[in-house]
Amino acid sequence: MGRLQRLLVNLGEGWFRLHRRFPSSLLDEIATAVGAGERRHLGEVRLAVESRLSPLAVLAGLDSAARARQVFGQLRVWDTEHNSGVLVYVLLAERRIEIVADRGIARHVSPGEWGAVCGHMREAYARGQWREGSLRGIEAVHALLERHFPADGKPRQDELPDRPVLL
Repeated sequence: MGRLQRLLVNLGEGWFRLHRRFPSSLLDEIATAVGAGERRHLGEVRLAVESRLSPLAVLAGLDSAARARQVFGQLRVWDTEHNSGVLVYVLLAERRIEIVADRGIARHVSPGEWGAVCGHMREAYARGQWREGSLRGIEAVHALLERHFPADGKPRQDELPDRPVLL
């Protein structure tokens, strides 16, 4: 997608659509799923959903992957004891989903595995299945983390908020 096309797409998306697709009840449900899944592994999972990028950001060349890395830092997903934070970033306007994993996880989970999670979420979202796509995506992330970083049986503190953030 070219810069001009990206600019037009980002101008068309708005805050109202974001809240209609991700109402408070769905955010609560996702938070519960994140918390329950984190008990099965040593990872910390965050979901961030952004309606659109600003026109200046698009004109400056900011894409969804770079924005996901920015959000990863802003939300301090990197700031976990085991370097095991994972951000699932959704940019609604461009229909992009990015997963950014901290270095403790990135060396064990392949980009293809993360790409498969993004693909399943994107397909569900394309059908308007915001709840199903989000919950299945979060569950798929938990399954990968459970396989690579299973819980060690010790009680642990929840290091990051479980509730998704709307940007």
